[in-house]
Amino acid sequence: MQLNSEPDLLFRVSQGDEAAFAQLFHTYRNRLGAFVMQLTGSRPLAEELVQEIFIRIWEKREKLSQVEHFHPYLYAIARNYSLSFLKKLGRELARKQAWELSIADIQEQEEEDTAIKNFRRIIDQAIAELPSQRQKVYLLSRDEGLRQAEIAERMAISLETVKKHMVLALRSIRNYAMAHPEINILLLMMGHSFHP
Repeated sequence: MQLNSEPDLLFRVSQGDEAAFAQLFHTYRNRLGAFVMQLTGSRPLAEELVQEIFIRIWEKREKLSQVEHFHPYLYAIARNYSLSFLKKLGRELARKQAWELSIADIQEQEEEDTAIKNFRRIIDQAIAELPSQRQKVYLLSRDEGLRQAEIAERMAISLETVKKHMVLALRSIRNYAMAHPEINILLLMMGHSFHP
């Protein structure tokens, strides 16, 4: 059905005439698509938005009978709708990025926690392999925080013996740890230097 004037076309659309609406859509679809594409920079997105813009026009078709100049009216709706859509899309992307960053932080923390556990496991294995007297000296120093003189008194051995045990214990632990290639990777991941 060919209609003679735009006001007549708009009036018919406002009355729910689907054929008139189809004609209105086909008349403006390509030009509006080019305009929306300039705003969005995406042809598929522009095509989708043009569909949605015309759906909105159909949903509010009663207003069309009061529109004197459809072209500026349509382009104003298209511009507002497209910019609103882009802002919403920007907010969603920002939320998605924030979520991805928080997930990455959690994963990084979990990886570091795992690295620390692995590091401690290797150190504990090294300590377990120390001779019993040397192991006791080392653990009194590390776990109970005793000074060497206090360890000598507690174990009823000389201060020199304590010092010797500590030096040998540290050397054994370091050698044991460095014999495990993964320890170097763990230390790099943790950003630490090796201090058993």
